[in-house]
Amino acid sequence: MIKSFLTFLAISVFSASVFAGVIFLSLGFVVSYPAEKPQKADVIIVLGGDSGLRVEKGAELFNRGFAPNVLLTGIDARFYRPGNPNWRERRMRALGVPKKAIKVDTESETTWEEAINAAETLRKKGWKSAIVVSDPPHMLRIHQTWSKVFEGSSKKITLVSTEPDWWNRFLWWKNKTSYRFVISEIKKNIYYYAIYL
Repeated sequence: MIKSFLTFLAISVFSASVFAGVIFLSLGFVVSYPAEKPQKADVIIVLGGDSGLRVEKGAELFNRGFAPNVLLTGIDARFYRPGNPNWRERRMRALGVPKKAIKVDTESETTWEEAINAAETLRKKGWKSAIVVSDPPHMLRIHQTWSKVFEGSSKKITLVSTEPDWWNRFLWWKNKTSYRFVISEIKKNIYYYAIYL
């Protein structure tokens, strides 16, 4: 009787450990799976929190003709002056995007605010579609947030991720940058579910 119980306990612990391991290893896939291929749109929205990769991806999409407008979000209003563009705006222009094509959002500080303010910008401009650019581990939270904000809307939102050299959706845990990003995003997703979704 005791031997059977111990065998059952050992099998249960082993199974739970394997299950937990599979869940852990799949987190990189889970947080990045909503990313899509770019489609023609009215505007490319490049989210804040950028190290430069998002701006470069946004400029690439613009130069490939995916949209005629770019909206840079997450720029701190305290330090922004139209006559003295933020580094992200300067970088975008250096990559071939003309000044007249670039709009700047200085009001958004969170992913939720970026979605809310972008929805208002799309409404005011009469834009029907947008490409949203961010990094791979950010895709799940963007998907959940923007789906909620645009729920019931006819607007078409396409999520496009950057292609950082530190990212591998299956081996994310082997790189310090992707490990920190994924763990942070899991926590933020839980928070967003509790507060916004």
